[in-house]
Amino acid sequence: MGYTDKLGNVRDTLRKPAVQSGLTFAVALIVVALVRNPYYVGILVFLGINVIITIGLSLLMGYAGQISLGQAAFYGIGAYTTGILTTRFGFPIYLSLPLAILFTVTIAFLVGVPTLRLKGHYLAMATLGLGEIVHIVFNELSSLTGGPSGFGSIPLIRIFSVKLDNDTRYYIFVWAIVALVLFIALNIVHSRIGRALKAIHKEERTAATLGVHTARLKQMIFAISAGFAGLAGFLYAHYVTFLSPGTFSLHFSILLVTMVAVGGIEHIWGAVIGTVVLTILPEYLRFFKDFDILIYGIILMAIMLLRPEGLYGIKIPIRRKGVHG
Repeated sequence: MGYTDKLGNVRDTLRKPAVQSGLTFAVALIVVALVRNPYYVGILVFLGINVIITIGLSLLMGYAGQISLGQAAFYGIGAYTTGILTTRFGFPIYLSLPLAILFTVTIAFLVGVPTLRLKGHYLAMATLGLGEIVHIVFNELSSLTGGPSGFGSIPLIRIFSVKLDNDTRYYIFVWAIVALVLFIALNIVHSRIGRALKAIHKEERTAATLGVHTARLKQMIFAISAGFAGLAGFLYAHYVTFLSPGTFSLHFSILLVTMVAVGGIEHIWGAVIGTVVLTILPEYLRFFKDFDILIYGIILMAIMLLRPEGLYGIKIPIRRKGVHG
C-alpha cells in the first residue's frame, strides 16, 4: 500500500462521526489537564454549552437553509423548565432532563408548523417574535420564574455518588455531552436526511419534485435544533444554579447566529470553530479595557469581509521539500 493509499485511509477514518466526536472529547480532556485556572475552566464550560446550541443552529441554517433568531428562547425554555421542576416541584434531575428537552421540542414543533411556511427574512422575523414572547413570559410569570429578579437554589447534578460541584467535573460532563451531540449531528449530515436537507437548502422546489417531504424535514430539523438548545439550557441551569430572563435575550440569539456565520454556515465544524473564536476572543480583548468592544467589532468585520464563507476550510500553505515513496 502506497503513501497516497495510507493517507486516504486515514482521511476516511477521520471522517467517521464516532472518530470525530471521540477525538473532540479526547482533546477536551487534554485541555482541562493543561488549564489549571478555575476561571478559564469555567469559560470552557460555557464554551461547551454554546457549542451544543450552535451545532443545532448549524443544522437548521447551514443544511436546511432556515434562519432562526429564536434559539435563545429555546435555550431559556430548557433552562427554566428544569429549574422550575427541580426547585418548585421537587422533581429529580434525571427526570427533569428529558422533560426539559421534550417540552422545548414540543414548543418548537407547535411554533414550527406555521412559521416554517415562511421564508427568508419573514421566517427570521417570526422566530425573533417568538424570542421576544418567551422573554416577556419569563419576566411576567413571576410566580414560577421569579420575574426580572430570577430565582436560584437550582440543585447541582449528581452522577451516582459523584456530585458535579466543581468546574473541572462539570467541564468533563459538558464536553461528554458535546461529543454525543456532535456524533448525532454528524450522523444526520452524512445520512439520507442530511442529503435531503442540502437539497432543500439549494433548491426547495426541485427537492420537492424529487420526492423530498420538505415541510416534514424542516419541522424535524427545527425541533432537533431546539432540542439541542433545550439540552444546553438544562446544562446551564444546573451549572450556574440561578436563572434570570436577561441571559436569554435577543442579543444572545444574534450572537449565536454570528458564531455560526463566522465559523462557516455550511459546516458543523464551522459552527464549532466560530463558537470557540467568539467565546474565547472577548476574554483576550479584556486587556484593552475600554477599547475591547471596538476591537472585537473590527475583527468581526474583517472576518466577514475577507472570509465571508467562514473560517472553516482555511488552508494553511505548507512548503513541501518533496515526497518519495
